[in-house]
Amino acid sequence: MATGVDAPIKRISRMATVEIYSKSWCPYCRMAKRLLEEKGQEFVEFDVELDPGKYDEMLERSRGRWTVPEIFIDGELIGGFDELRALEASGRLDEMLES
Repeated sequence: MATGVDAPIKRISRMATVEIYSKSWCPYCRMAKRLLEEKGQEFVEFDVELDPGKYDEMLERSRGRWTVPEIFIDGELIGGFDELRALEASGRLDEMLES
């Protein structure tokens, strides 16, 4: 067993906090959630139809973007499904989720 300076460094990783503002009937919301679920990423979903206060919150946080989904990773606005898919295609999504 290695001790002291010779001990291997153990990387402690955490999953990012992901929030999605959505509507139950929205196909882009479903695709975004499916992509995150396939990656094993947990997320908090706010249905803006069930809770109108969350719609107002979404508008404020997204600087007026009114379409769904609106996706935030660690508090940073990512955008909608198209932006999430582009992050996945570029390989940057994994980096963001493992922050």
